[in-house]
Amino acid sequence: IQRKFSSSPYEVYFPRNSAMEWQPHSPNCDVCHTSCQGIKRKKQLPNLQLAKRLKIIAERARKNRCVKNQGKLNNKNLMKKITNCKKIHLSTKLLAVDHPVDFVKAISCQICEHILSDPVETTCRHLFCRTCILKCLKVMGSYCPSCLYPCFPTDLVTPVKSFLNILDSLTLRCPVKECDEEILLGKYGQHLSSHKELKGKEIYTHINKGGRPRQHLLSLTRRAQKHRLRELKLQVKTFAEKEEGGDIKAVCMTLFLLALRAKNEHRQADELEAIMQGRGSGLHPAVCLAIRVNTFLSCSQYHKMYRTVKAVTGRQIFQPLHALRTAEKALLPGYHPFEWKPPLKNVSANTEVGIIDGLSGLPHSVDDYPIDTIAKRFRYDAALVSALMDMEEDILEGMKTHDLDDYLNGPFTVVVKESCDGMGDVSEKHGCGPAVPEKAVRFSFTVMTITITHDNTNVRIFEEVKPNSELCCKPLCLMLADESDHETLTAILSPLIAEREAMKNSVLLLEMGGILRTFKFIFRGTGYDEKLVREVEGLEASGSTYICTLCDATRLEASQNLVLHSITRSHTENLERYEVWRSNPYHESVDELRDRVKGVSAKPFIETVPSIDALHCDIGNAAEFYKIFQFEIGEVYKNPDASKEERKRWQSALDKHLRKKMNLKPI
Repeated sequence: IQRKFSSSPYEVYFPRNSAMEWQPHSPNCDVCHTSCQGIKRKKQLPNLQLAKRLKIIAERARKNRCVKNQGKLNNKNLMKKITNCKKIHLSTKLLAVDHPVDFVKAISCQICEHILSDPVETTCRHLFCRTCILKCLKVMGSYCPSCLYPCFPTDLVTPVKSFLNILDSLTLRCPVKECDEEILLGKYGQHLSSHKELKGKEIYTHINKGGRPRQHLLSLTRRAQKHRLRELKLQVKTFAEKEEGGDIKAVCMTLFLLALRAKNEHRQADELEAIMQGRGSGLHPAVCLAIRVNTFLSCSQYHKMYRTVKAVTGRQIFQPLHALRTAEKALLPGYHPFEWKPPLKNVSANTEVGIIDGLSGLPHSVDDYPIDTIAKRFRYDAALVSALMDMEEDILEGMKTHDLDDYLNGPFTVVVKESCDGMGDVSEKHGCGPAVPEKAVRFSFTVMTITITHDNTNVRIFEEVKPNSELCCKPLCLMLADESDHETLTAILSPLIAEREAMKNSVLLLEMGGILRTFKFIFRGTGYDEKLVREVEGLEASGSTYICTLCDATRLEASQNLVLHSITRSHTENLERYEVWRSNPYHESVDELRDRVKGVSAKPFIETVPSIDALHCDIGNAAEFYKIFQFEIGEVYKNPDASKEERKRWQSALDKHLRKKMNLKPI
């Protein structure tokens, strides 16, 4: 009743301005009634009896206090067990100075009674270690362990900076044996880490720097997260190196998986487990790369699609661009390690070589032929290795088919077809780039066959089914140049040819299917049309008197003899003839010299295998049959000396027939 009308809590029990008038709470209570009357009217009861009764009351009050104190003591022991911080927090016994008891109590945690570590203050102004109070609040409920005032984790704040400075300036004795050094609490962790005998042991102590309240780990920047988790990272690394062969990623992901399972978050755990086992819910990066390339999407277009799909579905079906770039590295030359025995002459032993400038290594001086071109290429050996690794499954499957799984002898013989051709007009639609030719040339290769020698017989374990398909044709060099420009072609392709010549006399060591295997290469330059053959073999152009790239026949000789021809030209012979053309050792005239070298007028720089390409074969066939049909119409066997006018009539009759009956345009 008095509490309602009282302005101060102290007036509930003892009023300041008047004497307390005691009233019995019940007329039936002998103790209260007689005690209150005894205080007021001393004459009614003897002093001895009153003293006896007061003694009984005091004894009961003392017993109640003992029970209460015993409860408090048990409660404190329970909280100490909950926090279990004996190993990580510092005892007040380490203080170097004998401080007053009240001061020691002020700088120690009211739960664990150790020196405050990362101190926090409650709304009721009590101080605790952060870890201690958080553990107690979680286990025992949301109230202050000291005064039972309501308290929540969000209410905890860092004490004022002046108090933290006092805390950091406390002097401690080093707990390590044979170290009598006295250090400040603020520098304790730094000093303790200098002891070699404690390396790897649990020596964690929170280094309090004051300032802002300690933030949650996830709210920190990446740099701050690394800093805070430094010690844990080192411990995980040590464990991974000792137990799991250094696989830190597997250890961390397994810990995360176990944490998710413990929290019953099984959906996330299943997704993580699928990713760990390589069967993630999304597409494989190589599949995403194939989609991007085959749908002609630019990087920005693909990224936009990736973000849209992720936002709409809530799942990462497509992989991000950086994953595609990583997958692309494995598909491009310069990714797989390899070795040559003996090492290639004038070629670097470095295997991590990707796309290189086609003009690199060319000497630049005023007298040199000015090269206005852009060229990009791969190193020949790195490109071959990449092509072989792409075909790894086919090669191993071929060996399995012939029961040669355990074949370890001798080299694999690889036949490589080389191709080079002009790509026609590649001019810009909106020209603002460098001044370069508007034509392109591409040099490429195809792995045709792979054979191994087993029991003195050649076993073909791989053969290209579609040798003219663009899918098996691997680009090696691309340049913006005219295929008729002999000087530019020579300058850019010469390093490739030098690498090829070096590879002819060496053996490749490459790990395939987990076994180190040897490969030997045979190069066949058959993928050239007539124009390119003339260009790279140093022959005159197609309007020359020397009509053939395979033999020395002139136009006149070829017209007189359509049947009896044999291949007589070779790369070595062309080189010898070029030397004769260059030096003119016999001091002949131009016509005599030209007749001697049989149409060689430039230095041959690529060895080609003599062959006629399909296009020119068709053109030659058409021209020959065109003549034969005319002769049949005019019955030339009856009249071999027909006049020019008669021959014209035969041709016009054939043209008319081709137009009307065959719907063809005779050209």
